[in-house]
Amino acid sequence: MFLACIKSERLKLKHSNIWIAFVLLPVIPAVMGTKNYLNNLYILQSEWSSLWTQETLFYSNFFFAPLIAVCCSYLWRMENQNKNRHLLLTMPVPLRDIFLGKFASIVKITIAVQLWIYGLYIISGKLVSLPGFPPAQTFFYTLRGVLGGMVIAALQLTLSMIIRSFAVPIVIAIIGSITGLLASNSPYGAYYPYSLMMLGMNANKTEDMLSGSANIFLASSLFYLTLICLIAVLILKRQDVHA
Repeated sequence: MFLACIKSERLKLKHSNIWIAFVLLPVIPAVMGTKNYLNNLYILQSEWSSLWTQETLFYSNFFFAPLIAVCCSYLWRMENQNKNRHLLLTMPVPLRDIFLGKFASIVKITIAVQLWIYGLYIISGKLVSLPGFPPAQTFFYTLRGVLGGMVIAALQLTLSMIIRSFAVPIVIAIIGSITGLLASNSPYGAYYPYSLMMLGMNANKTEDMLSGSANIFLASSLFYLTLICLIAVLILKRQDVHA
């Protein structure tokens, strides 16, 4: 049943134009970050590492959460219209599989976007004539950002399930990005869901922001992932089924 739910969500995404947003929108922070890097070469002298700080500054702080929120709202859009969700919940499918099927689709998109932004990072670096290739650590940051991104994805997917509006969860994601930026610069950033992507990507920092606190980041991410998914399934069981 779980695999059937994943296939269903994949077909829904396949026949939509939402992929255009995931291809084109990451280009914006890549261009903005590259331009910012070129305008501050007298300060940013670490070449590939400096370029990384600028591109991830815009991407992880302002673009990722709203972008993934759009996809989460889209995945729940049909179910939130009319009485389609009640029809879905009467099908012989475990409720956890309904949510986790959507979440698995969001995770695949998160990974794809992370790899795409890393590819754009390499392309932009070559366009500005940076020597060689980026340090391997930047790819590690990209993978680490996937974990933080999964937390935001799970949270946004749950919000889109609860709030039967396409736009409101996206607005919450924008607010979360702003507050996450503030929290990431405090000692408590690893405990705030919207900061985990920024910390994982090591946004706007040349030194590792998680040096000495990687275990806290990992534990916090796994805790939020487990908690949010459990809450989402519980809501489906106790609210919608009896509505």
